[in-house]
Amino acid sequence: MKIKSIRRKSLLYKSGVEYADYSINHVEGCAHGCQYPCYAMLLAKRFGKIKKNSDWIKPKIVQNALELLDKEIPKYKHDIKFVHLSFMTDPFMFRHKDVSNLSLKIIEKLNKNGIKCTTLTKGIYPEELIDAKKYSNINEYGITLVSLDEEFRKTFEPNSAPFQKRIDALKFLHKKGLRTWVSMEPYPTPNLVKQDLLQILKKIAFVDKIVFGKLNYNVQSSRFENNKEFYEECANIVINFCMDSGIAHHIKYGTKIRDNKKTVVIFRNSGNSSKVVDKPLMCS
Repeated sequence: MKIKSIRRKSLLYKSGVEYADYSINHVEGCAHGCQYPCYAMLLAKRFGKIKKNSDWIKPKIVQNALELLDKEIPKYKHDIKFVHLSFMTDPFMFRHKDVSNLSLKIIEKLNKNGIKCTTLTKGIYPEELIDAKKYSNINEYGITLVSLDEEFRKTFEPNSAPFQKRIDALKFLHKKGLRTWVSMEPYPTPNLVKQDLLQILKKIAFVDKIVFGKLNYNVQSSRFENNKEFYEECANIVINFCMDSGIAHHIKYGTKIRDNKKTVVIFRNSGNSSKVVDKPLMCS
């Protein structure tokens, strides 16, 4: 599917997300059309980049992304611990080959400059990522997975990849020795979908890391009678499961009733670490 293009003056930026470092958004918009609602889409509306949701789901690729990286990598290289793709778009957007191809080129360029990448998608990872000549084995590839219920996906993530296909693609990379993780955010309340959290966790027990977070900005979720207690229980289930399974984990700030005011930096170390550092959390 061919998409339109735009040009930008900069690309790399320091992220404010609590478990991230630098980030890149090399596409404006996202075709997945998530209805949680999408925080990135809300921001785009707020700053006048789009007028309505139908504008957001027509993504525009940053055509000078590689050119910008050639200028910005030397400038930021010594400050970067890793680069995340992406918080405001999807680097492997389902059924958008142009986006995936650019993402692969960006990862290759960053890796050749000794920069680690983390990625997160609701799409399907291309098998090319196992090519050790192009892509570093310290990269970390993640999927967003908040349910296994396809009817829920069709309502809340209508144009994203089916849940099982995401899991299968991630498991393929894992079996090839690459590092994998799952973002279970925004996790829905039972009035949106009734499901067994442990069942989902068992499906992804092969991964190295799990990030869990509550659903914000959703009226129905916020009206769920036991919202705070529900997320407290869910967070504890995730923590216990990960500890029993040897999986690194991070609970997003604001999910538990009483947050630990320390960030578990699970991406800044090359190994599977749950080291705690004394650093205040930043809201995403």
